[in-house]
Amino acid sequence: MPHKGTHSYLKNIAIFGASGLGREVLMLIHQINHYIPTWNMIGFYDDNSDTPKTINKYPYLGDLKDLQAVKEPLYVAIAIGNPGLKAQIAEKITNENIQFATLIHPAVPNEAYQFNQIGEGSIITQGCILTTNVVLGRHVLLNLGCTLGHDVVLGDCCSLMPHVNIAGNSALGKGVYVGTNATVIQFLKVGDKAIIGAGAVVHRDLPAAVTAVGVPAKVIKRHHG
Repeated sequence: MPHKGTHSYLKNIAIFGASGLGREVLMLIHQINHYIPTWNMIGFYDDNSDTPKTINKYPYLGDLKDLQAVKEPLYVAIAIGNPGLKAQIAEKITNENIQFATLIHPAVPNEAYQFNQIGEGSIITQGCILTTNVVLGRHVLLNLGCTLGHDVVLGDCCSLMPHVNIAGNSALGKGVYVGTNATVIQFLKVGDKAIIGAGAVVHRDLPAAVTAVGVPAKVIKRHHG
């Protein structure tokens, strides 16, 4: 079990994305601070002009242009589930004062003896399990209760929805989206920008830029780019 502790200072953090996932990331920040005070949450950024002035008591601070104008050091968590949009936002944030926050729920084991590698800007929520020698790229999202077996590799900007299971030695390319309760069995490869539907069971390799659904998963659509 994690233990409570203190830090001598808190790091300023903002969330880009003020929708439901943004509020879930806010909850994760509070959960982290409950055990080890780490973050000073200052508010939300979002390019949606309909964003309310306050989100769960935190202010809306502006759009991407406003974020790019920040003059003080700031950590940012990108709370966007769509892998392509997430990658675009990450690429556009070029302000040298900004660093991307890596957020891991305090009850998720992440010890040196696991030999896992977690990329900058990744978000790992409550109930996730990463066993050993797992590699996550940058800006990977693991939503509630995901499990990753040994030697799993997830490319940059992958988004896994709640209770996804990726078995050992499987590899997902960049920008893969995996729907709730989907499973990828062991020793498989999934190409860049693939979409795996909720509840699907992937039992063979999937090419890039396709949508696959069902049990077993079958390709129903091919995407451009």
